[in-house]
Amino acid sequence: MSRPILLAVSHGTSDAEGARAIADLVGAVAAAMPEVEVRSAFVDVQQPDAADLLPTIDGPVVIVPLLLSRGFHVHHDLHGMAANKADAVVSAPMGPDPRLAEVLAERLAETSAETSAETSPETDGPVVLAVAGSRDPASLTDAEATASLLSLRLGRRVELAYLAAREPDLPHALREHPDAVVSTYLLARGFFFDLALRQAPGRRVTAPLLDGTTVPQPLIDLIVARYEEASAQLQAALTPEPAQS
Repeated sequence: MSRPILLAVSHGTSDAEGARAIADLVGAVAAAMPEVEVRSAFVDVQQPDAADLLPTIDGPVVIVPLLLSRGFHVHHDLHGMAANKADAVVSAPMGPDPRLAEVLAERLAETSAETSAETSPETDGPVVLAVAGSRDPASLTDAEATASLLSLRLGRRVELAYLAAREPDLPHALREHPDAVVSTYLLARGFFFDLALRQAPGRRVTAPLLDGTTVPQPLIDLIVARYEEASAQLQAALTPEPAQS
């Protein structure tokens, strides 16, 4: 069997900088896997729409969600469309994963370095991890796992806040932790990043995982790993059982 196509599916954004950053990520993954055809699609806002594109692709496909946790788009949209194509499979989403915690820690270090010693809070103070939020129970488990991974990496307390769907929201979390820095658990700039900035005036707020400059190698490695894991599962599923003698 030839190597399955990697269909990288992200939410989509109307923010031009965020869209470019995600396109750069997909391009970096393609460069890291020259033997694999890499294509991109979206579940909202941008085109091509994944549900429209998938049926037009011949041959096996591994759908890799460029999403940070399980939720409606993974369970309903992506698994729903893959169910209609016998040689398609959906990988696990990007998170939770220690490689995401690694990049989150880098963003926090960058934000700390940009702040002068006179105005910077203590570096061992709490971190509020701002998550987009979903009503899917699995997304709560994933957010808590990411907070634990980041806390372990930093050796600092990490508190969760949600930008939609769940409590506590970011303003409440910041009232509870007035000395905290905000770590945005978002893939790229867009609606939720702008909301985080509005809800945390005067606070240190980290850039998203994709800051619009260099694509972090851990994110490339993570997507490649998700593809390889799901590709192996797909190959096993499509390999005929040996005939019984």
